[in-house]
Amino acid sequence: MATSFEVVHNCGHTVTHDLSNRSADRRASFARWLAGRDCTDCWKAARDADTQSKEEWLAAKRAAEQEAAAAWAKKFDMPQLEGPEKALDWGERSRHQLMTSAYAALVVEGSWDEADWAELEEKARSITRAGWWIDQREAEGSDLLELLDAAGEGDRGTENPFS
Repeated sequence: MATSFEVVHNCGHTVTHDLSNRSADRRASFARWLAGRDCTDCWKAARDADTQSKEEWLAAKRAAEQEAAAAWAKKFDMPQLEGPEKALDWGERSRHQLMTSAYAALVVEGSWDEADWAELEEKARSITRAGWWIDQREAEGSDLLELLDAAGEGDRGTENPFS
């Protein structure tokens, strides 16, 4: 019984496959299945190219999110965050996402008025540690007030929050 099969792959390459590790009654059908796929080298090349395009897409998405977060922070007079350089952008994006989620949950869909929101906004301005915002990135917007109240002194900035 044959254990090696010469397979012409979808990509056009011919590869001899050793199928001795498969039972005899499954070798031919597996060889047909292989013929419907790209060879290993072409598959890896396509996968690597796909990974690169995903990385490019993610970088573009992060840049757009960062731009929106920076514009939002400037518009609403949010203070600069503090922490390690690599955490600052992530913290800014996390703060923006949580604050907009909270506004939607509490004001747009909830019963809060602008005065209630202004009070929450002031509490949010006092939290300047980027890591705190990153830690809350998966929180529900409706929980933001409770989270802000629970923040410790190490999470709050030392500068005067009033411009």
